[in-house]
Amino acid sequence: MSKCAFVSVFILLLLAVSLGACRRNEQRYEVKGKVVMVEKEKHLVTIAHEDVKGLMPAMTMPFTVPSKADLDFIAPEDQVTATLVVDGSQSWLENVFVVRTTGTPSAAANVAEANKGDEVPNYVLKNQDGKQIRLHDYRGKALLLTFIYTRCPLPEYCTLMSNNFAQIDRQLQQSPDLYAKTHLLSVSIDPNYDSPQVLRSYGAAHTERYEKETFSHWEFASGEQVKQMAQFFGLRYFPEKDEIIHGLKTVIIAPDGKIVKVYTGNDWKPEDAANELKRALGSS
Repeated sequence: MSKCAFVSVFILLLLAVSLGACRRNEQRYEVKGKVVMVEKEKHLVTIAHEDVKGLMPAMTMPFTVPSKADLDFIAPEDQVTATLVVDGSQSWLENVFVVRTTGTPSAAANVAEANKGDEVPNYVLKNQDGKQIRLHDYRGKALLLTFIYTRCPLPEYCTLMSNNFAQIDRQLQQSPDLYAKTHLLSVSIDPNYDSPQVLRSYGAAHTERYEKETFSHWEFASGEQVKQMAQFFGLRYFPEKDEIIHGLKTVIIAPDGKIVKVYTGNDWKPEDAANELKRALGSS
């Protein structure tokens, strides 16, 4: 089927939905398939998709993707899942997750990954107290940041990251001046489950201060911009049944808001990260 034919099918589909609906309410459908083509300037992604239950049979067609972050993340040959939102004569994809990539250079080329010296955007999150926080709030301090989710079943992944952070937190407490100039932030990639209440309980258990924990030095947060933030640091993740398949990224950000160190994986040591925090502050 040609590209023109894809567009024609898409338009006919939208007309059928709008003519057959008595009211123009949003309807949502799950879409699964393989990316055939990405047209960033048009905000279009062509997908060879499976049957969309309750809407249409399997076919290859273009979908509108409003999110620039999603467009930058998706590459041809990626397997994706997404929510198709249909509202009258309009439709678009949201909640786009990459299920699998080929690992080819063409696919990897579309994945932006932050490097040393890059300035970190002012992402907005919600912390364990339900308070809105911004990454620029920590300007003037050396920030140690990692990605986790509280239901992670693998001890060598999120649990290890949180245990490492707990060790660093205790180590920094031994130097009040250094403690005041640093901050730790664990960001959950599971915002639907990891509510402020869940994060508060999880965090207090890892600091072992429980009801006495104030979270003044080590915060836990999540929110709508988590996926965009993870993509900025080159972290890919996707849901699979009751789990989230993900990699690991731990980042040290200098007081001026620029990246000084990125750890990929779980082989970094707490003492090394603590020393990097000191160097980020200009101390030895």
